[in-house]
Amino acid sequence: MFKKLIVAAGAAAVLATGTAAWAQANILNASYDVARELFADINPKFIEHYKKQTGEDVKIDQSFAGTSRQAQDIIQGKKVDTVTFNQVTDVDILAKRGIVNKDWQKAFPNNASPYYSTIAFLVRKGNPKNIKTWDDLVRSDVKLVFPNPKTSGNARYSYLGAWLYANEKFKGDEAQTKAFVSKLLHNVESFPTGGRGATVAFATNGQGDALLTFESEVINIAKSDEFKAGGFEVVVPPVSVLAEFPVAVVDKVVDERGTRKVATEYLKYQYSPEIQQLLTTFNLRVHDPAVVKATAAQFATIRLIDPTKVLGSWDDITAKHFGSNGVLDQLLAAR
Repeated sequence: MFKKLIVAAGAAAVLATGTAAWAQANILNASYDVARELFADINPKFIEHYKKQTGEDVKIDQSFAGTSRQAQDIIQGKKVDTVTFNQVTDVDILAKRGIVNKDWQKAFPNNASPYYSTIAFLVRKGNPKNIKTWDDLVRSDVKLVFPNPKTSGNARYSYLGAWLYANEKFKGDEAQTKAFVSKLLHNVESFPTGGRGATVAFATNGQGDALLTFESEVINIAKSDEFKAGGFEVVVPPVSVLAEFPVAVVDKVVDERGTRKVATEYLKYQYSPEIQQLLTTFNLRVHDPAVVKATAAQFATIRLIDPTKVLGSWDDITAKHFGSNGVLDQLLAAR
C-alpha cells in the first residue's frame, strides 16, 4: 500500500510538473514597423524581470507592421495580447469594436503612452539642399520619402506635422494650409507601406533628398553601422508634432487566453526606470523625471504641437483627414 502511495504521488508530481511547463505564459505583442530592435532589447529584460518577480516563465512573440494594418488584422481575428503602437487612432478603432476596453488610456500613466517622439528629417551628407524647416520640404527642388499615411501611423504624423505647421504659419487659413500640404505630398518620391520600407528606399536605394520619420528613427539610422557610411545628417525642425506611442492590453484576447496578468505587467514594465532609460538609448523621449533630467542634453530643443489641442479629438482628426474621401484622399488624388 505504501509503495502504491509513493508511485501515485510520483505520478502526480510528474503530471503537475508537466502541466506547469505546458502552462507557461505565452503572449503576442503587436507593434509598429520600425520597433524590431527596441523590443529585441525590452523583451528579454521583461522575461528576466517577470521570472524574478513571480517565479514564472513567459515567452513573448512579436509582430511588426504598420499599425493601421496591425489593427485591421486584430479586427479580423489575429490573437494579439498587447499592442505597442505609434498611433492612438489604431487603438481607438479596436476599442470601438469592443476588442480593447473603451477607457484604455486610463489603464496606464500618461494617457497609456510610456514614451513619445516627433517627426524629424534625415538628409544626405552635407545637407546639399539646406533643409532646415517644413518650409524647405515644399520647395520644387526637394524630393521626399515617407511611408503611405493610409497604412502607416508614422506617416500620419508626418502629414499632421506639416498640417499643424502650416496651420500656424497661415493663422488657421485652411485653403493655404491645404495648398502647403498638397505641395509636400507632391514632392514625395516614394510611398512605402511602412517605416522600414521608407528607410530602405532613402538610405539604401538613394531615393529622395529627405526622409521623414520619427526623430528616434532618424537618429538611429544616422548612427547605425548599417548606414553610417552614408554620412546622413539629422535635422530636427524647431516646431513639429507630438507623437505619442500608446500601449494597451487587448482585453478580448487576454480574457479568452487567461493572459491578462502577464500582459498587464509587460506594459507596466515599460514605465520602469530601467526601461525608461533603455528607451532613451533608442532616442525616444520619456516621462520618468530622473531619466528626463539625466538625458536632457541628448535631445534637441523643439516645440511640440499636440494635434488634439488644435484639430479636435482623434475621432475628429480621423474623420476629416484620414477617412474615406477625407482631406488626405483628396490631396493624394490631386498629386
